Amino acid sequence: MKLVTYQDRARERAARVGVLVDEQVVDVERLGQLHQADLPSTMLELIDAGPAALALLKTLISAGRAAWPIGAATALSNVRLLAPIPRPRKNIFGIGLNYVEHVAESSRSLDTAKEMPDKPVVFSKPPTCVIGPGEAISHDAQITRQLDWEVELGVVIGRSARRISEAEAMSCVFGYTVINDISARDNRRAGQWIFSKGQDTYCPMGPCIVTADEIPDPHDLDLSLTKNGELMQHANTAQMYFKVPALIADIASAMTLEPGDIIATGTPSGVGAGRTPQEWMVPGDVIEARVEGIGTLRNPVVAI
Repeated sequence: MKLVTYQDRARERAARVGVLVDEQVVDVERLGQLHQADLPSTMLELIDAGPAALALLKTLISAGRAAWPIGAATALSNVRLLAPIPRPRKNIFGIGLNYVEHVAESSRSLDTAKEMPDKPVVFSKPPTCVIGPGEAISHDAQITRQLDWEVELGVVIGRSARRISEAEAMSCVFGYTVINDISARDNRRAGQWIFSKGQDTYCPMGPCIVTADEIPDPHDLDLSLTKNGELMQHANTAQMYFKVPALIADIASAMTLEPGDIIATGTPSGVGAGRTPQEWMVPGDVIEARVEGIGTLRNPVVAI
């Protein structure tokens, strides 16, 4: 299923969780109510509810439009899509230097090591940096002149994990989304990345979460990014150096992963810092990040 967080434009309702089916958004809680079933109203509540709630929802959706009661579905054109998890409970786990060619370009332009890391490079992005489809990436020229893009596969955790093996790790995955790990390259501080990557609006996410059952192999997905229609990045998640199970197991070796946690799995080559000459985002640009099987995340760049 493709799960979205949305607002009904006409009713101006609070953010709610829905299922995207063709050009319709089916409200999860409303669908449950009309079938005398208890289903939640937000994405985090749905993740917390566990596999039983997800299985029930899938059954109700699979029954088809004839089984959707009046009022459960709204045309996609009549809703505003938000980030699937508009306010994560804690920082997003970012992974740096996880594609071989990106390591090479970073060593040339960002003074990072030429060798592949022995263990995943983990940093974080605070919840306040998350924005959704169509929302503006802020460009503050007083803070940065080197605003860069990074398309990434996002992994959403579905159950708590602590000290688990790689063999167990995939059972913890709820689903996948698209993330654009925005980075102010001139804001790195003594090797620390959070100020560079954690500023407000620096984590566009969406347009949906695709449940794990619909993506049997997250390491066989094309991903790409365009700036004003020009292709900047194009690769496949098969090129990840540390695969998803290794990332989950590594983080969970020391920090408890909880339902709703998000891992941004790293970006391939083609970032602005690695181009010759270097190229940055400026106000007026439109950035589109895409991951196969999930969708396209489109965001404008706006001066503040």
